[in-house]
Amino acid sequence: MQSYRLFFIAGVINKWRCIINTLKNVSKKVYKIYVNIGVFAIALIASCVIFSVIARYFFGISFLFLEEFITTVFAFTTFWGIGICIMEDEHVAILSIYQKFTPKFKIFATIFNYVVMIVVDYAMIKYGFMYVNKFGNQLSMGMEIPMKYMYGIIPISCVIALITIVIKFVEYIVSLREKE
Repeated sequence: MQSYRLFFIAGVINKWRCIINTLKNVSKKVYKIYVNIGVFAIALIASCVIFSVIARYFFGISFLFLEEFITTVFAFTTFWGIGICIMEDEHVAILSIYQKFTPKFKIFATIFNYVVMIVVDYAMIKYGFMYVNKFGNQLSMGMEIPMKYMYGIIPISCVIALITIVIKFVEYIVSLREKE
């Protein structure tokens, strides 16, 4: 009877390891796509700025919609970068203080940090969507499109960031269990 239980538990553990390895492989591919979208957005900003400067100073032409577009893409890259910072563990941390913690308190502090990130990101999502719903129907002056497309960048990027936070949190919890 005992050997059947051990066999069952070993099978469940192996199944979870396969699922986790598959998720890691998928997350690496999604990460590359995610980063490449950010790189494309930065390249787009640089190209638009160069074009705008040349058009303004050499030809005396100024495009209001282009300035607005550059600002929108800049906002996009700012909030898009939140996910990359979380994936790379490059978010704000005071390591000089953290390194002085005991190992058990480091675990508590890390879990607390993830919980705070989830709560703050959830608030950004909630209030971001409220803001979009309240002010999103106004037309932008330059591109003459509803502002919801510009303001929507904030909650959508925060949803993606929340997904990455939860994935990193689960990976951290799994790593704690593997250390035991």
